[in-house]
Amino acid sequence: MKKLTVVALIIFLSACHIPQLDRFDPVATELSGKGVQARTTVARDRHGIPHITAQSVEDALFAQGYVMAQDRLWQMDMLRRLATGTLAEVAGEQALEADLEARRLRIGPLSAEYAKRMPAADKALIAAFARGVNYFIDSTRGRLPVEFRVLGYDPKPWSVADTIAVCLQMYRTLTATWRTELLKASMIEAGDADMVEALFPVLEGSEFTPGSNAWAVGGQRTVSGRPIVANDPHLEFSLPSVWHLAHLKAPGVDVAGAALVGVPGILIGRNVRIAWGITNLGFDVQDLYAEQIDTRTGRVEYRGRLEMARGEREVVLVRGGRTVDAALWVTRHGPVFLQEGGTAYSLRWAAAEIEGFGFPILDLNRASNWEQFRAACARFPGPAQNFVYADRDGNIGYQVAGRLPLRRKHKGDVPADGASGEHEWEGWIPFEELPSAYNPPAGLVITANQNPFPARYKYPVGGNFAPRYRADQIGHLLKAKEKWRAEEMAAVQTDVYSAFGKYLAGELVAAYDRRGRGNVSLAPAADLLRNWDGQMARGRPEPLIVALAFQHLRKAAAERASPARGARYEAQMGPAAIERLLRERPPSWFEDWDLTLLRAFVDAVEEGKRMQGRDPKRWDYGAYNQLHLRHPVMGRIRWLGQYFNIGPYPMSGSSTTVKQTTRRLGPSMRFIADLGDDEGFYLQIIAGESGHLLSGHYKDQWKDYYDGRPRRVSFSKPEGVSVLRLQPN
Repeated sequence: MKKLTVVALIIFLSACHIPQLDRFDPVATELSGKGVQARTTVARDRHGIPHITAQSVEDALFAQGYVMAQDRLWQMDMLRRLATGTLAEVAGEQALEADLEARRLRIGPLSAEYAKRMPAADKALIAAFARGVNYFIDSTRGRLPVEFRVLGYDPKPWSVADTIAVCLQMYRTLTATWRTELLKASMIEAGDADMVEALFPVLEGSEFTPGSNAWAVGGQRTVSGRPIVANDPHLEFSLPSVWHLAHLKAPGVDVAGAALVGVPGILIGRNVRIAWGITNLGFDVQDLYAEQIDTRTGRVEYRGRLEMARGEREVVLVRGGRTVDAALWVTRHGPVFLQEGGTAYSLRWAAAEIEGFGFPILDLNRASNWEQFRAACARFPGPAQNFVYADRDGNIGYQVAGRLPLRRKHKGDVPADGASGEHEWEGWIPFEELPSAYNPPAGLVITANQNPFPARYKYPVGGNFAPRYRADQIGHLLKAKEKWRAEEMAAVQTDVYSAFGKYLAGELVAAYDRRGRGNVSLAPAADLLRNWDGQMARGRPEPLIVALAFQHLRKAAAERASPARGARYEAQMGPAAIERLLRERPPSWFEDWDLTLLRAFVDAVEEGKRMQGRDPKRWDYGAYNQLHLRHPVMGRIRWLGQYFNIGPYPMSGSSTTVKQTTRRLGPSMRFIADLGDDEGFYLQIIAGESGHLLSGHYKDQWKDYYDGRPRRVSFSKPEGVSVLRLQPN
């Protein structure tokens, strides 16, 4: 059957006029060209991961650009189009709104400007990578990936600005808070301000903000006697993965790990001396300003005077020949891109105010000690991140990096008055005063997007910091075992215990015992929750009951705080806010909290019956929390599309478990490195290394990812299954 499926796919692709269909995976070959200065080799291991050996860093990055394009060229093109607002040109009307928003954020112009002003040494490194991408494009004209053929276009050359645009797109993904500001302001306007504030806790944050886990364990807690670093970034699911795995070896650098698609170097990984991981900080770096602007003339009021906004105009091309005018006013605060209820809002964003956009990833890759590592972090332009560190000498550390705005007269959580001039940023928090730790006494460094700032921090703090559920559970698990091996960390990364879920289940059962025993329809669900162990596991009914009850309880609280707007708050409320209310039970919210819980319980059970039948014992959380990854183009083809997709698969985990899994996001990559192991480390992504539909590495990592089995990657002696040799002319 599988053979017939492959034959059918080949016939289909042949109909699309795709030549050389046998070259789904790179093969041993030798290429000559202008790209490298000396002989460079790329040895692909059994996972398809390229291990690059070069005589200079520039040659290594050229080769990285070549092999990344070899695996992911169409994805790279889509990412730069998404960032710069040129998707509609190839995807049509369905992409127009995304293009218009990208144009309003000015990512294209910002990328071009940053490329001009970038330090020469940094620019040369990205330029070497871009030459490698373009060498692949030029050498494969007429036999590019199938998506280009289906959509009927060829990619433009890659540039330094394109890499910066991809970086800014990730910046945008991890820092987009302006919609939350509007939501909170509208809820305050229609409801009780104090209650709304309670639903937006400054130090706990938004449930659905992309997050991650990372930790370092000191040598006193490991079998090898040297530290272990683990990291699993949580991002929106995508096929192919946003990560491309690689190993770069050249004079002064020997580093392996995960690269961001479209970006050279290794963002998360290890070298001979150190290993590191990254999680999103969540500090608020976007502010909306309500402007007094005449959108016909661009005159805008500021401090009692009129000044001129800068007018910009771009044209968005839409497939089929239509063009859309994208006109924009840019004030001192940023682009005016939103008007609600007659009010014009401009957006100030830290990403738009970087002096000298640097590229410190190669500095991270070459660092050999804590001082060099922190020096690289000091150059990191953003998005603001938590960096976890360990080295062969036994040291572990933690460092916040990125540009964090300093606010004195407003919190940035709702739109500010742009005309008064009283709510300006006053610079940036100095790097030396950002949270940092080196060799903490407990021998542990843990970050799971929780607020890292001390209670009496000298600067104002605001942002979407995660509740401490994940961080606390990681700490509990790490302390429960005396000595750890690297591969055992996979059990921590895939843990699905929810302290919040367990607490809410107890509250529901207690309310039932006190007030609900007369409701026979709740009895089976209450009996299930009574002895539940808090595991948000697929195949179990209890997680589904708790998840649905939480949704109804969250909606009830939001409607109480803002009756006219509460329903809009559903996607933003965090479990921590609900738990705090349940523990304190303020009578101003609900006269009878038990009755409120019972209503949510009843609504959850009734919803569960509609979804999965009348017997709660037969319910399955995994059928509710499903993952279905679709290829953006080929996955839509009737009958054949299913072979290019993954799923649907039932998933374990929730927003409050270490394995943070929802229908939208989850662990995008898993990395574990023991600094006492010179031979290798553990690294896997969600699908596979290749973006080519018929490649053996298109989704060969999925099964291990789904089952939580770590994949070992050789570091010191990779075995090359196929070898590419790049030769200078």
